[in-house]
Amino acid sequence: MESNQTKTCVHIRWMIRRDMPAVLAIENKSFEFSWTEEDFIRCLRQRNCIGMVAEENDQVVGFMIYELHKNRLHILNFAVSPDHRRGGVGLAMTSKLLGKLSNERRNRIMLEVRETNLEAQLFFKKIGFKAVSVLRDFYEDTDEDAYLMQYRYQATAEELASPHNRISKLAG
Repeated sequence: MESNQTKTCVHIRWMIRRDMPAVLAIENKSFEFSWTEEDFIRCLRQRNCIGMVAEENDQVVGFMIYELHKNRLHILNFAVSPDHRRGGVGLAMTSKLLGKLSNERRNRIMLEVRETNLEAQLFFKKIGFKAVSVLRDFYEDTDEDAYLMQYRYQATAEELASPHNRISKLAG
C-alpha cells in the first residue's frame, strides 16, 4: 500500500555555518527547552563534536550533534522538523552513525532521552537502542529524569573469526 507521502531522497552532510537558522528553527519547534545558537556554537567548537544535517530538496529537515569518544559515539542533540517526521529522515541520520561503528574501535552509541519524550524513546528503541539506566534529575531546566539509551555494535561471525590488522583497516 502506497503512502500518500512521497518518499524523497535524504542527503546527509556535515553541518555548516549557514545551516544555523534552519537548525535553530527545527530545534525550537522540537523542544520546550531548546539549545540556543551559542549552545550549538560552543559545542561544535570542541574538537570531538560533530554536526550533521539531513536535507530534502536542498532544505534542512533534520540535524544531529554527536561527540566522538575513544570507544563510543554520544548523541547530544537530534531532531527532525515536525512536518518531516516519520518519513525516514531520522532513520537516515542514525543509519549514517551506525555505519561508523566497528568491533575494533567505537562499538556503541549512547544518548540521553527525557522521560517525557516518548516519541524519541520509541524511535530509538525501534532501531535497536536499549535503556540501560535512569539518570535522576538529569536536566538543569527541570527536575526531569533521563533514560540513558545505548546501541551496541554486533560483530558478524566473519569479523569475530578474522582479527583485522588495525593499520590496513585505518588505511582502507
